Amino acid sequence: MNNRRRWSVAAAALMIAGTGLGAAQPAPAAGAAGVEGAAGAAGAARAEPGQCPALHVGQGWHGDNQARLQRLIDTYGHCGDHRKRRDRPVAVFDWDNTVIKNDVGDATMYWMLRNSRIRPPRGGDWHTTSRYLTDGAATALKAACPTGVRTLPTATDTRCADEINSVYSKGATTGGEGAFAGFDHRRMEPQYAWLAQLMNGWTTREIRSFAASARAENLAAPIGTRQQVGSGTATGWVRYYEQQRDLVRTLQKAGFDVWITSASPEPVVDVWARGVGIDANRAIGIRNVTRHGRLTAHLQGCGTVRDGDDAMITYIDGKRCWINKEIFGVRGAAAEQVQPAHRRQVFAAGDSDTDVSFLRDATGLRLVLNRNKNEVMCRAYDNSDGRWLVNPMFIEPKKQQAAPYPCATSGHTGSDGASGPVRRGDGTVVPDQRDAVYGF
Repeated sequence: MNNRRRWSVAAAALMIAGTGLGAAQPAPAAGAAGVEGAAGAAGAARAEPGQCPALHVGQGWHGDNQARLQRLIDTYGHCGDHRKRRDRPVAVFDWDNTVIKNDVGDATMYWMLRNSRIRPPRGGDWHTTSRYLTDGAATALKAACPTGVRTLPTATDTRCADEINSVYSKGATTGGEGAFAGFDHRRMEPQYAWLAQLMNGWTTREIRSFAASARAENLAAPIGTRQQVGSGTATGWVRYYEQQRDLVRTLQKAGFDVWITSASPEPVVDVWARGVGIDANRAIGIRNVTRHGRLTAHLQGCGTVRDGDDAMITYIDGKRCWINKEIFGVRGAAAEQVQPAHRRQVFAAGDSDTDVSFLRDATGLRLVLNRNKNEVMCRAYDNSDGRWLVNPMFIEPKKQQAAPYPCATSGHTGSDGASGPVRRGDGTVVPDQRDAVYGF
């Protein structure tokens, strides 16, 4: 990844200034075309109708979302007024439940458990798998899983499989004791990180083969399939969203530099991303430190977090850091900060609170698939600058959330895990928001 091309951003600054999409705008009035239509110079930047690659999959888009996305493509694409520039506008998508339905990290974990592909920890000490694992969880895992084996026999040993799956999926032991503690809740989700850490001892190529097997099974399984994992069942199917596949490919045809950022392990995302035409060198996921060609239980860092500190992954503020580092070439502590508009993505798409920081950084449009996640829905519905788009999930959309989102009291989760109000950039509190875009 270190040799990736870093695109020039000087022309992007001029483009943003010229279109008016880069500066904060008031929220549009009801029924207005939005910030793209309101920008005074935007019309001059757009190509004539039919010149830009067009989105083709119309079903599933809410309201004028597809039309606004097309205007973004027309404005920033190579077919627009800025087609002669040397740089490319950046678009960044979250992966799980944004580009696909369900979670490829989960699919891979379940495959590894069903096929006995997790290695026991060094010396039988489960603390070596995560610095945030509690004593109670380490004790429960040691009691449930054997030692002295090359791989844990989770395909047949349901007690061991159940304990690992409970710690991973619930963040608690089968006895109900919390499994992780002491982490920064805006930089780290230790349950997600633990999957990458349990890949210790395998090569990247081997993990990709595991992910490819899980991918084949989950794509072939009918929608709604449950698979046996230990003594219980878990989700056993995944689908690409055709609307997002269409959007990714249309952005690429229009000259956008399209990236994936995910809190799943990067070798896993690499395998799945090819299904929408995104190469591995444009996917950013959780990265392990390697030794002698094999993954270790330690993680690569970003910003002020060093490799092996295991304190930041591609999660909330960590996604911002990794985007700044890998896409825009920002190094050191600066990678943790919001960058000037000309060094940020034009478009971003996500579905969860885990995506909120990099969504907020997008200078053009921010697409959110509604999964009833408090902070991201508070910000999307507040829509203080008119650039947020909300869409129901394309498969099995959530029904309307009955109660308003608790934006003014507990919609935000702080670094210490405490809940508080969601605040705009100017410090004002976002009022509670009614769920208005949902499935039926």
